[in-house]
Amino acid sequence: MLSEKVDLSQVDQERRFSTSTYSDRYFAQEIPKFEMPEEGMPANAAYQLVHDELNLDGNPSLNLASFVTTWMEPEARKLIDENLHKNFIDRDEYPKTQEIQGRVVNMLARLFNAPESAESIGTSTLGSSEAIMLGLLAHKWNWRQRRQAEGKPTDRPNIVMGTDVHTVWEKFARYFDVEPRMIPMTTTRFTVSAEEVEKRIDENTICVGGVVCTTFTGQVDPIRDINDLLVEVKDSKGWDIPIHVDAASGGFIAPFIYPELEWDFRLPQVRSINVSGHKFGLVYPGIGWLVFRDKTDLPEELIFKINYLGGEMPSYTLNFSKGSSMVLAQYYNLLRLGKSGYRRVMSNIIENTQYLAKILEESERFEIVGPDRLFPVLTTRPVKGQKFTVYDVSDRLRERGWIIPAYSLPPNAESIEVLRVVVKENFSRDMAELLVDDCVEMIIKAGLKPAPKVVKASGVC
Repeated sequence: MLSEKVDLSQVDQERRFSTSTYSDRYFAQEIPKFEMPEEGMPANAAYQLVHDELNLDGNPSLNLASFVTTWMEPEARKLIDENLHKNFIDRDEYPKTQEIQGRVVNMLARLFNAPESAESIGTSTLGSSEAIMLGLLAHKWNWRQRRQAEGKPTDRPNIVMGTDVHTVWEKFARYFDVEPRMIPMTTTRFTVSAEEVEKRIDENTICVGGVVCTTFTGQVDPIRDINDLLVEVKDSKGWDIPIHVDAASGGFIAPFIYPELEWDFRLPQVRSINVSGHKFGLVYPGIGWLVFRDKTDLPEELIFKINYLGGEMPSYTLNFSKGSSMVLAQYYNLLRLGKSGYRRVMSNIIENTQYLAKILEESERFEIVGPDRLFPVLTTRPVKGQKFTVYDVSDRLRERGWIIPAYSLPPNAESIEVLRVVVKENFSRDMAELLVDDCVEMIIKAGLKPAPKVVKASGVC
C-alpha cells in the first residue's frame, strides 16, 4: 500500500493535530499528525495516544477476511519478544538462527515429498509474495539460460496462470517483463484446467502456476493433470516447463489432511513451492517459505555471496534486513505441534468450516459457492429470492464487529458476488453459531425478509 505526502497548506488546522486525553499537559495541547513535533513527550503519553487510536481497528478474533494468523501460544509470544531485536541477516552474529532456518527448510522439503535423491534448497521470506517472486524469477532465469544455450531468442518470455492467482503473480509479470497468459474463470469453473493450460503454453513459457487453496474460493488447481500434460509436452516437443505451486494457504493443510492429494514434489514438473508460515503455518506475520526441488532449479548467478557482515553468506532475497522472530516462531510450532498436532489443528479447522457451511445452508438464506470444501475458506451468497446483497451483509456485520469481505469473482465470472469466510484456529463452533445468528438478525432488523417460498404441486390428483 502506498501513502502520499500530505500538503499541510491544504489541511484544515484542526485536522493537523490530535489531542491526548491522559495528561493535563497533552490534553490541553495539540499533537502533530503530519509533521514531526519539535519536542517529544513522555513514553506513557505517546503509548496511550497510539494505543487509543488503534482501538478503532477491527478485532483480530472477528477478522474472518484474513488468512493471516491472529493467535499464538504465550510461549511462542515470549520467544518472539526475546528475539525481536535480532536482525536475521546477521549470520555471523546469530549463527543459530541461520541454522534453525536450515532445519525448517529441510522439514518442509520432506513434508512436500522432495525425493531423497534431490538436493533441495530453500529460504525464509517475508511472506509468500516474496517467495513467489523469487521462485518465478529463478524459472525465468533458467528458461533464458536454456534458450541462450540453444541459440534462440530470449525476448518474449511468458507465464501461464489462472485468474484465481494472488495479485503478486501479476505483479511479477509486470515488474519482471514477462507476458502473463491468464486463464479466465467461468461461472461454473473457478480454477484452471489442463486443457486451458495446453492452449497457452509454448517454447517461451517460463513456468505454469498452480494454486493449492485459491484466494477467491479456496479450491485447488488440478496440478496432477497439469503435470501430466507438461510431462507429455516435454517428451513430444522438448519444452521443459516447470510448475510453481503457490501453496501459501494450503501448504500446511494438505500434507496433514489430504496426504493422498498429489500436488507437491511427487510430481516431476513441480520444481518449486511456496508456503506462508503466517497463514496456516500458525505464525504471526510476516514469514513465508520457498523450497526448490533441487539446487539446480536455483541458478547460481542469482545467489549473492555477502561478506561485509563478517563471514561469507549466500543470500537469495528481494530485501536485506528482517527480523528473526518469526523464523524462530515457525521452528517452535513445528517442534511444539509435530505432525500429529498440525493434523489435529487442521482437522478442527476443516470440521468447523463444514459446520459453518451446514448452518448457513440450514438458515435457508445462503448457499455455498464452489463444488468442494477441502480447505477452510468458505464462499457464500444469498439464495435466489433474497432481497439483500453480499455487500449489505458485509456492511451490517461490520457493525457487530465481524470483518467479512464481499467481492465479485474475476473476469468471466464477475457476475458472481460472494462473501468469504476464512476459518482459522481460533474460530470455534460457538463463533460459527454467533455469526449465523447475527446474519439472520441483521436480515430481519433491516427488513430484508426473504421472498415467499414457491410451493410446488405434489402431483396427486
